[in-house]
Amino acid sequence: MGIRFLFRSCRSEAHVTPATIFVGEFFGTAILILFGGGVCAAVTLNRSKAHGAGWTAITLGWGFGVMSGAYMALPLSGGHLNPAVTLGLAIDSGDWATVPVYIAAQILGAMAGAALVWLAYLGQFGASDGPFLGIFSTEPEVRHPVQNLLTEAIGTFALVFVVVATGQNDGLAMSGTGVLIVALLVVGIGLSLGGPTGYAINPARDLGPRIVHQLLPLRGKGGSDWGYAWIPIVGPLVGGLAGGALGSAVYAMV
Repeated sequence: MGIRFLFRSCRSEAHVTPATIFVGEFFGTAILILFGGGVCAAVTLNRSKAHGAGWTAITLGWGFGVMSGAYMALPLSGGHLNPAVTLGLAIDSGDWATVPVYIAAQILGAMAGAALVWLAYLGQFGASDGPFLGIFSTEPEVRHPVQNLLTEAIGTFALVFVVVATGQNDGLAMSGTGVLIVALLVVGIGLSLGGPTGYAINPARDLGPRIVHQLLPLRGKGGSDWGYAWIPIVGPLVGGLAGGALGSAVYAMV
């Protein structure tokens, strides 16, 4: 399983270029953040019809975001949408050449998606009191750097390990059903492991929108909490590398 295709499709890997990777990952990650950040805005902001809908709505919104973005990007880039997944698959495949293209597109796409959330909820932002960082990026419920780092690493390890396993199943990979399974996996991670930190499990998902939060002219938006920002970057990268390494070792025995 090469780095270019997380799930195989009718499009040959030979037709995948750095340009198609960038386009797929940019737009796929933008859709992921539009849905995921959008549900956070819907649940959080005043004058939203979904105000107060709760954690289950948030986890489902993120799961649908993963599903929609990954299916959109699948024929173009394989639908990683996550630097931790990209690194984990590079460990599995040994192909590192396109990793920078994936990661650059994912971060820029996440920024674009966060800007679209702001535009979609512009009136609700104006009718609500901040701070608003939780709509854009993750924040821990209990600020304990070691535990927060471990939580993010464990959640991302589970994500990437199952992604590697899913890619070994030819039926799932060829049918594209693997994308749906990973989307449901993200819902499960949110329900089971999202409580402590908000389950970034994706450095681009946290960093890109945090940059946008810093830049947006939102009244009372609060700080962007850059002192915490390294945890949802380092934790998922460590977990992704571990998940890719263990998955590669386990399935090398088959």
